[in-house]
Amino acid sequence: MQTECPPDVEELGRSTWTFLHSLTAAYPVRASPEQQTEMRSFLSLFSRLYPCWVCAEDFRTWMAEPSGRNAPRLAGRADFGTWMCEAHNEVNRKLGKKEFDCRFWEERWRTGWKDGRCD
Repeated sequence: MQTECPPDVEELGRSTWTFLHSLTAAYPVRASPEQQTEMRSFLSLFSRLYPCWVCAEDFRTWMAEPSGRNAPRLAGRADFGTWMCEAHNEVNRKLGKKEFDCRFWEERWRTGWKDGRCD
């Protein structure tokens, strides 16, 4: 039975991660300076407008970590996809969830698993 209720934080989170990982999968293999600037702007705005304000603030804080190690890596699809996977794993750790092996982000979110289950 469909409830047609507003999403709770878990449903919102699952949908958001699907969108963000799909965004990385569609990102160019080599991004132009303009594409990198646009994505950096998107991530900045996203981290300010996300409907879960605690989540949004946490994401902003993580990206702005003083050493710069969590700054978005936007040169191309491989770096961006791995970075997004690392961001997702940071949230998974905080929530006590299983981490995803980031070596397989592209199979999960772009090409499909090699065993054919996505064909």
